[in-house]
Amino acid sequence: MKEITTERFKFMSHRECEFFPCHEGADPENFNCLFCYCPLYALGDKCGGNFFYHEENGVKDCSNCLIPHTRKAFEYINAHFKDIKELAKKSE
Repeated sequence: MKEITTERFKFMSHRECEFFPCHEGADPENFNCLFCYCPLYALGDKCGGNFFYHEENGVKDCSNCLIPHTRKAFEYINAHFKDIKELAKKSE
């Protein structure tokens, strides 16, 4: 395995995106686009983010959450990977 000498892969800011930054009030200098669509969404109420469910349709709304868009997002999401993996297991 190749030795990793940097950690640039953990942060990516796509300033040319027409939606950048996609969350109102976010700091553009520290906005991480690596997880544009949060892998923790599928964890429902166990994701740890700032979300709510719409009363009229039950849809989860993460527009107030910045967890996947921080400089520490890579570590946070990887710490929850075992939970995501459990969701993806083939059911018998």
